[in-house]
Amino acid sequence: MLNQPFFQIALPIMVTFVATVWAATWIQTKRLDDIVKRLEAIEIRLLGIENRLTSLEKKVEALEIRVWR
Repeated sequence: MLNQPFFQIALPIMVTFVATVWAATWIQTKRLDDIVKRLEAIEIRLLGIENRLTSLEKKVEALEIRVWR
């Protein structure tokens, strides 16, 4: 007949282990996706700040040229 200790002890432990690993991997993947999205948002904000600073730098340079004339 069937080997009872395997089905009563080992199989539930194996199924629990596989389910735990799968769930942990899925959660970790979701967390990484969230982190990547946040980093992309930060990158966009930093590019906007960089563009504003570049335009301000050009204005300051133009004013410096006017002052020295």
